[in-house]
Amino acid sequence: MTWIETLEELTPKKIVEELNKYVVGQEEAKRAVAIALRNRWRRQKFPKEVRDEILPKNILMIGPTGVGKTEIARRLAQIIKAPFIKVEATKYTEIGYVGRNVESIIRDLVSAGVQMVKGEAQQKVKEKAKENALRIVSQKLSRELNYPLSEVKEKVKRGLFDDYPVEISVEEREAPVIGIAGVPGLEDFESQIKDAFSSLFPPVKKKRRLKVKDALRVLTQQEMEKLIDMEEVIREALYRVENFGIVFIDEIDKLAIKEAGVGGGVSREGVQRDLLPIVEGTTVQTKYGPVRTDHILFIAAGAFHLSKPSDLIPELQGRFPIRVELKPLNKEDFVRILKEPKNALVKQYTLLLKTEGVDLQFTDDAIEEIALIAEKANEKLENIGARRLHTVMEKLLEDISFYAPEMKGQTVVIDAKFVRAKLGNLLEDEELIKYVL
Repeated sequence: MTWIETLEELTPKKIVEELNKYVVGQEEAKRAVAIALRNRWRRQKFPKEVRDEILPKNILMIGPTGVGKTEIARRLAQIIKAPFIKVEATKYTEIGYVGRNVESIIRDLVSAGVQMVKGEAQQKVKEKAKENALRIVSQKLSRELNYPLSEVKEKVKRGLFDDYPVEISVEEREAPVIGIAGVPGLEDFESQIKDAFSSLFPPVKKKRRLKVKDALRVLTQQEMEKLIDMEEVIREALYRVENFGIVFIDEIDKLAIKEAGVGGGVSREGVQRDLLPIVEGTTVQTKYGPVRTDHILFIAAGAFHLSKPSDLIPELQGRFPIRVELKPLNKEDFVRILKEPKNALVKQYTLLLKTEGVDLQFTDDAIEEIALIAEKANEKLENIGARRLHTVMEKLLEDISFYAPEMKGQTVVIDAKFVRAKLGNLLEDEELIKYVL
């Protein structure tokens, strides 16, 4: 099944089902991104002249930190193998209106796309590359040891020569060091200059003596580079970026703050106006060629505590017609987050400790207690949503994680009593909770 055929199988309902494996709740946001994604596949079914007129409906997610905004966007991209990049809107105001050029967002997205497609291409040729590396190393050893090639090859495959040294030719690319130190806003120009110069210097072959296991790894990577068609990789990457790329712009609400005394108002409005062309649709020059941004999906997000969406400049507001509000998380949500997702924290810590031979078992009342402590900590401190669970779990299991190597073979039951004994007093200490949780 081709990549585009895989998209056809992903109905909005199936997309939401996939997102449910990693993100708890937030059904409205999941439905919005699922529809946006399906519309991108639908657009591909039209003739080109019609297809170009169908623009993506960009999404504005409104909600506090730690409720799943980034995770929804990231997982959406992973589901369809689309190039994805997350940027903080505020970093373009850090050094004033002459901050980093916003077009670098698209250049970074293209680089992510090329790396993604290149990785897929490498996986397809990996076995062939391994065979080539095995052949090269075996031939070297056969000549050095004066053994039959077939015998040497078999022993290399079985790992009997893993620590034996062998000399191989390694390709290394050398280019002059170029730097534009201390000049704000020229980081992208410096990167382009380096890329231009590196292409002028072809790889140089150097002899290196490595252990066989290391030589096989180096040569496998080298052979994969030879076997893939980089021109085809770049063509496919640019196609995915232009038609399915996703840009997640976080903290966009901070560009809308207008209160006096906050500072940087001109800079923030300037960044909004700089963002406008790439969101509306323009052509950005990248080292892989020109890229149109008309059909890239932009998902912006912010808490909007000190501002509201209508504080954004009108032109930018109009480019994010789909608005979804994500709800704050409560204890019941935390219980589900600890248990249900594929990457649930309870599962993660259980697997981590298992590597040390420690069997970690969480009771249901322990999970309820952890969720309650996280909820109370968010109430007493800044509400950072599900991120609080990471801090609570780290503190809860600190001693076990430290002494795990000496606890091999033991079973540790984490129940509500254990959780209260370890963390209960923290909630009562107003000063300590600020530093620990």
